[in-house]
Amino acid sequence: MEALGHKRWAIAEGYIPSQSSFSDPALISHETACILNVGNKTAHVAITIFFEDREPVGPYLVTVGPRRTLHLRFNDLEKPAPIPRDTAYSSVFESDVPIIVQHTRLDSRRAEVSLLSTIAYAEA
Repeated sequence: MEALGHKRWAIAEGYIPSQSSFSDPALISHETACILNVGNKTAHVAITIFFEDREPVGPYLVTVGPRRTLHLRFNDLEKPAPIPRDTAYSSVFESDVPIIVQHTRLDSRRAEVSLLSTIAYAEA
């Protein structure tokens, strides 16, 4: 299949709550970047995290195989540093091949779970 998407994406809104009303890993408060690579080449993606009051952190390096998807939890990013909880942040994705990025947040601080999902901003 021919590649689809763009090489640069941004998610302006990011926030990982430190609290959850559930212990089930699927229901713990989290942020996710869903990365889709429909092309025939592996995508090498560098993610940089931006903050309101400090220098950016990154790159976080991930790969997405050809014709594959990756649901990447920001909560799980560790190197070069964990993403701090209860802190506003933004993210930029730079890939060597076109990809599609979607952002999702599950906020389970209250028993009434809140879910947000949106397509990231793309730059050709």
